Amino acid sequence: MPDFRALIENGNAHLFDGAIGTELYQRGVFINVSYDEINLKRPELVSEVHRAYRDAGAEILETNTFGANRVRLDRFSLGDRVYDINRAGAELARHVAADDRYVAGSIGPLGIRIEPYGPTAREEARAFFREQAEGLAAGGVDVFIIETFGDLSEIEQAILGCRDAADLPIIAQMAINPNGNTVYGYDPARIAHHLDEAGADVIGLNCSVGPALILKAIQKMAKLTNRPLSAMPNAGLPREIEGRKIYMASPDYFAKYTRRLIQAGARFVGGCCGTTPDHVRAMAAQVRALSPGRHSVLVSAVREVERREAHPGVEPVPAAERSRLGRKITAGELVTSVEILPAKGCDPSDVLEKVRALKAAGVDAVNVPDGPRAMMRMGVLASCAIIEREVGLETIPHYCCRDRNLLGMMSDLLGAHALGLRNLLIITGDPPKHGPYPDSTAVFDIDSVGLTNLVRKLNEGLDLADNSLGSATSFFHGVGVNHASVDPDYEIHHFEWKVDAGAQFVVTQPVFDAEAFLEFLEKIEHVRIPTVAAVWPLVSYRNAEFMANEVPGVVVPDAILGRMQRASESGKEAAMNEGLAIAREMVETLEPHVQGVQVSAPFGKVGFALQVFDALSDWAGPKATALP
Repeated sequence: MPDFRALIENGNAHLFDGAIGTELYQRGVFINVSYDEINLKRPELVSEVHRAYRDAGAEILETNTFGANRVRLDRFSLGDRVYDINRAGAELARHVAADDRYVAGSIGPLGIRIEPYGPTAREEARAFFREQAEGLAAGGVDVFIIETFGDLSEIEQAILGCRDAADLPIIAQMAINPNGNTVYGYDPARIAHHLDEAGADVIGLNCSVGPALILKAIQKMAKLTNRPLSAMPNAGLPREIEGRKIYMASPDYFAKYTRRLIQAGARFVGGCCGTTPDHVRAMAAQVRALSPGRHSVLVSAVREVERREAHPGVEPVPAAERSRLGRKITAGELVTSVEILPAKGCDPSDVLEKVRALKAAGVDAVNVPDGPRAMMRMGVLASCAIIEREVGLETIPHYCCRDRNLLGMMSDLLGAHALGLRNLLIITGDPPKHGPYPDSTAVFDIDSVGLTNLVRKLNEGLDLADNSLGSATSFFHGVGVNHASVDPDYEIHHFEWKVDAGAQFVVTQPVFDAEAFLEFLEKIEHVRIPTVAAVWPLVSYRNAEFMANEVPGVVVPDAILGRMQRASESGKEAAMNEGLAIAREMVETLEPHVQGVQVSAPFGKVGFALQVFDALSDWAGPKATALP
């Protein structure tokens, strides 16, 4: 196994385990005993917990020694067993970790106040921490993790005590309250500054609150330090249910925030109180998908490069000259497009027939998704190259990060440019578990922000390593945005990153609530780029229910569902007419506020989709009722 410092330096994200105390409690350990002494009294139980987390995918196992300092152990008349308990805890984790997992020696606060807040001298506190760290080091830990501290003065002594005990890296984590500060009133900015100066190898936050608040704090800390960050939140705040404290954050919820924490810059993630092997298993899937904070490192590196001049001798092509779509958008003209899925097999003739109808109707481009909802279809770049060659209508291929590593992405994009493709819509992509092949692996070397940065570099004549391409690509590239996100603050923040990375236009998720959409536009006014609103004409109540419940990122209000339900009761034609009416209402309302409209063709009904454009004030296309 490499030294743990190699993990700190490799730029990847890595996964810790979850709560040990929670699991011991679930296995029948009463709360009025020393959980640290379990290392000596019931070692098989502690090993069982470690194995559960190892099997769930944890890369780093924490020792069961959070409270194994002399002060806390004295409360159970165990103060003279500090070394034995810590060494045993480390050896138990070491045995389960074997040669392919790391062991972190867990060190919690003393449980007393030290100067200037209490009578315990700093030097005395340092000695207590050194004593515990010596036992952990003797048991074979790879790293010390000092966690759940509220007092910066105390955590500084813990860092010094660990340095006295062994030459091992240190992760130092504070705990914050729902108000965003520690119990001593330190905010994330003060925490980042102080822990950085104290010399911990990794700094971060754990415990106390759920992942949402930890995410906001990590985002603040990421702007203030170059130290790697860690984040290990509780499974929310516990609720009292029938006399027991229950943590309510589900594994799926935790997994979503794991992704967001890594995107915000956290390099080491895990769980604290209330998290279980199920939480860690869900988190592991996200860590592998992002694989792994490569996102944060690459994005940061790319952004820095992107602020430099293009390679000498290479002049980026102006946006208006990259494509017809780019010319119209940069000129402030309204653009129209229709979304059509690629062929299911190797014969694109049906798709080409529909695209010819779109061209005849006068739309500006056809949007072609890249394996939407993780469904297997003809490759998007090949499909678009065939469409442009055979029909002559400009395409907007969606290009996602799910299926390709960085090398594959760069190769794809250079090939796409050589084939004449000039527009791109950059998306992260739906995870494979959403599709019919849930066991398929996902790559996610970078997300849509990183890929936007990468395309920007290619447009400046550089590859990811700053090597000259000899000439520049000329992609007119846009991104997606979910105006109806359940976490609007995060969505706006992420959109800011996309704009900063160089996105030139944005396409929304399907809009079913015009008022909410316009409110979202106001919130991103400070970073507005040309916005293309997506509109989905519903064809039935069942279609509306499917969109509302099974399509990620889409919100269909109850009022729309009600309209479709009532119309569907009168038959298929009435339902389609109502869906068309709803879509036209959206277009009429949104037209003054956007620079384009993208209409989806549900079930490939191109003629139905084209009728939506009749709501545009200057649409000159033919009536499309007879079209396929």
